[in-house]
Amino acid sequence: MSVLDLVIRSRQVVTVAGVQAGAVGVRDGRIVAIAPYDADLAATDTITLGADEVLLPGLVDSHVHVNDPGRTEWEGFTSATKAAAAGGVTTIVDMPLNSIPPTCDVPALRLKRKTAETQAYVDVGFWGGAIPGNVADLRPLHEAGGFGFKCFLLHSGVDEFPPLDPAELEAAMKEIATFDGLLIVHAEDAHHIDAANGTSYQGFLRSRPRAAENKAVADVIELAQRTNCRVHILHVSSADVLPLIADAKADGVRITAETCPHYLTFTAEEIPDGATQYKCCPPIREAANRDELWDGLRDGIIDLVVSDHSPSTIDLKHLDTGDFGTAWGGIASLQLGLSAVWTEARRRGFTLADVTRWMASAPAAQTGLRTKGRIEVGYDADLCVLAPDETFVVDATKLQHKNAITPYDGRTLDGVVRGTWLRGVPVDTDADPRGRLLTRGERR
Repeated sequence: MSVLDLVIRSRQVVTVAGVQAGAVGVRDGRIVAIAPYDADLAATDTITLGADEVLLPGLVDSHVHVNDPGRTEWEGFTSATKAAAAGGVTTIVDMPLNSIPPTCDVPALRLKRKTAETQAYVDVGFWGGAIPGNVADLRPLHEAGGFGFKCFLLHSGVDEFPPLDPAELEAAMKEIATFDGLLIVHAEDAHHIDAANGTSYQGFLRSRPRAAENKAVADVIELAQRTNCRVHILHVSSADVLPLIADAKADGVRITAETCPHYLTFTAEEIPDGATQYKCCPPIREAANRDELWDGLRDGIIDLVVSDHSPSTIDLKHLDTGDFGTAWGGIASLQLGLSAVWTEARRRGFTLADVTRWMASAPAAQTGLRTKGRIEVGYDADLCVLAPDETFVVDATKLQHKNAITPYDGRTLDGVVRGTWLRGVPVDTDADPRGRLLTRGERR
């Protein structure tokens, strides 16, 4: 083999075959060799990892609210992609809200891409949106490279992205099925949700009960059976829906599901009254429910783990009043997902190969990113070096997120990201960004 651009040698490489010692060879941004650790591979640059370091594929986070353009004071492509790289994430897929305009037609997608193209430190793809009245825009968004379509079944939190009623949902699913697109659903039923107010976390939790998720997921499954539309359930927080999803999969419904690090980490019992930094929708539930979500991952009912990074400015969290009814519902965690999930996973007997599957290969497969999420010949050399046994205390002021507020602040986590490579080149957040904008189904 001729001289390679890069060889990384590690005693622990997480590949599709498991964790093994190896040497990963890179040329022109692609992995071209996976050889034994001591293999004679000539390269312009050779890196030998320490005994305490593991080489992982770069993570794929398919649920990120960048909020740019329109709400760039909440987050932006520069800060979001720097945070991603710091957390070992080499690809994000941006949600169609809370930017202004939302990504619900082709002109809005073009604007989003133009906004991102000079700011992206990692690779970026884009979801479209399904809202009332835009059925005619769905196929054009798909053909323009959108990864799929997000919808809400209740108020989204922003007026410019309204929810679908049952008839509108079915119409969107019928249209999306005609071109084998993907609908991703915020599944909470509005009729089961009460207005929240005050500082009581238990009061907020009661206002968004499991029944709201259970009913919505059941409705989506029924429509997926009727329309043959591919569907994906976002941010599962109620473990009650797991049997519904398992049965649907067994019946041939084309359905996948995700959960998020905060549902796998925190518990309702530990959240103090007034601690609105923990507010998200659907909410963080009880410890027993959290354990069942982990069981859902173990059983393969939940397919992937992604951040649902949904930041805002600090003032919108209303820390001064602690009112869960008025505070913005969203958790900032893009930089912390790998460490948060690994911290809980390892004490439950899971391995880094499991975490990599949930956070790299599965989201890449679910979004159709055919060269991402694996250390495998032919794949992009998107790589992460993790020191899994090193711990750190989260300091929100030192994260790359634009606003220094997260419920992880002060929490001790396992696993320190020591380096991130994008197509074989270290991500340098002090240099010019070199991330690419991705389109659905492309294979570079």
